Amino acid sequence: MAEQTTVTAAGRSRKLDEEREQAILRAAFELLGETGYQGLRVDAVAARAQASKATLYRHWPTKAGLVVDAVQCCKVQDPPPADTGSLRGDLMSWFGQIGVAITGTEGPLLAGLFMAMHTDPDLAAELRAMRESKVPFAEAICARAAERGEIRPGYDARLIDEIVPAVLFMHCFAFGQSLDDTFIAHIVDDIILPLLTREPRP
Repeated sequence: MAEQTTVTAAGRSRKLDEEREQAILRAAFELLGETGYQGLRVDAVAARAQASKATLYRHWPTKAGLVVDAVQCCKVQDPPPADTGSLRGDLMSWFGQIGVAITGTEGPLLAGLFMAMHTDPDLAAELRAMRESKVPFAEAICARAAERGEIRPGYDARLIDEIVPAVLFMHCFAFGQSLDDTFIAHIVDDIILPLLTREPRP
């Protein structure tokens, strides 16, 4: 298979056979879920991917770089929020979708990475560079609501990205509580809808 050049989130460029690269990144992602960031060992990734440690170190000089590339490669991409016909319905559906992702296999993995950011500056820098903002999805939902007359101009869709992921993560991992429909409805009805429908600030 012909080699191709790829670029990571941090701008590193390298040449590696595509099939080999995918195998290494999948192995790293699987082991990350099993051991966490602190327990991840490069030699274990090499063994699972049937690659040499020299290959890994040549293309990923740091564990942080390998992990971030593995997350980018293997993390399930969030689908666009559904259009349910109402602002509340859209928010309930979307926040429920986020909740499912958080409580699935990827949620604990990402939570562990967020904790590791406090002790690994390289990992923190790379994860912050690759963070996927939810603002475009929030703006699309709010634009539909504005067209239906449910909210007026002056709303701030960015508040959703600032508030909702953090609240869901805290409720799930810090408090150990379920992200059920009742809690999702609380976020929608008591927090987000009042913020989106309040009088615009002068």
